[in-house]
Amino acid sequence: MTDRTTPTDRTTPTDRTTPTDRTTPADRTTPADRTTPAGQTARSAAAAGPTRAVPPGRLPVDRVPVLRRAWWAVLDWWYAARWQLRSAGPTTAEDYRTGEGQPVVVVPGVYETWHFMRPLMDALHDAGHPVHVLPVLRHNIRPVPESAREVLAYLEAEGLRDVLVVAHSKGGLIGKYAMTLPEGDRIDRMVAVSTPFAGSAYARLAPVRHLRVFRAADPVLAALGRDLAVNARITSVWGVFDTLIPAGSELAGATNVRVPVGGHFRILAARQTREAVLAAAAGPGQARDSA
Repeated sequence: MTDRTTPTDRTTPTDRTTPTDRTTPADRTTPADRTTPAGQTARSAAAAGPTRAVPPGRLPVDRVPVLRRAWWAVLDWWYAARWQLRSAGPTTAEDYRTGEGQPVVVVPGVYETWHFMRPLMDALHDAGHPVHVLPVLRHNIRPVPESAREVLAYLEAEGLRDVLVVAHSKGGLIGKYAMTLPEGDRIDRMVAVSTPFAGSAYARLAPVRHLRVFRAADPVLAALGRDLAVNARITSVWGVFDTLIPAGSELAGATNVRVPVGGHFRILAARQTREAVLAAAAGPGQARDSA
C-alpha cells in the first residue's frame, strides 16, 4: 500500500542504542549482584512469584553521577520531542495490522500518541505479530479506568483474544486495570515499559490533575498496587535511571527486567528493551535479563 512504512520511517541509527549505551563486560550481572525485591526475604520473594532485577551497570541508581543523569535527561526529552514531531509522518496504523502471530495492542503513556511506540511496534511486526493501536486514546490524558474500558471495547469490537498488551508508562496502568476487569480475559499477558506501578515522587508537584494521579496515594493507583492477581502475567521493563519515575518500576510477583539504559522515553528505542519485549512476546518464561 502507498502508506506502508518506508525505511526512513523505521527506527534510524540515531534512535538506536549507541556504543556508549551498550553494556560492557564490567557492566554484566554476576550472581552476587542479583537482588530480590527490597524488603523481602528469599522465601517471601519466591512466594510473590517470578521476579528478576538486573543491576544497572556499574553503579547503583542512587550512585549514578549527577552529570550523567543530566545528560540522560537531555537525551530523553530530545527523544520525546523528536517522536512528537514524527507523529505527523506518513506511517499509518494499518501498516502494522498484518501477521499470523499473537495479536499485540500497544498502549502509550500520557501525552503520547502510538507513534512513540513505533520502535517496539516495528520489532514486533517484523517478528510476525499483527500490531493494533487505539487512536481513541488520543494523547491519553483521561482517567485510567475509562481508558482501560476503551481498550477492552476495542478488543471486543475487533474480535481479539489471547492478546499481548505492550505498554509504556501510564499505558501499563491502563493495561493492568483492564486485566483485572471481568472482560480482561481477552488479554493473555502484558509487557509494560517504565510504568509507575508504585507511583512517582514527582507527581505531587504536577500542576494538573491528570499528572497528580501518579501519586502513590491516588485511590486507583493504590488499589492496583494491592491487586496482585494478574501480576504473574506481567513483565515490567525499566532502566537504570528514569527521569520521571525515580523509584523504578519493579512489580511484586511479576517478571522484572531492568535494562542498562537511562531515561523514561528513549528506553523505547534501546536494543535491550526490544530484546526484552520480544522475549516476553515469545511466551511465558521467555523473558530474560537484558544486561
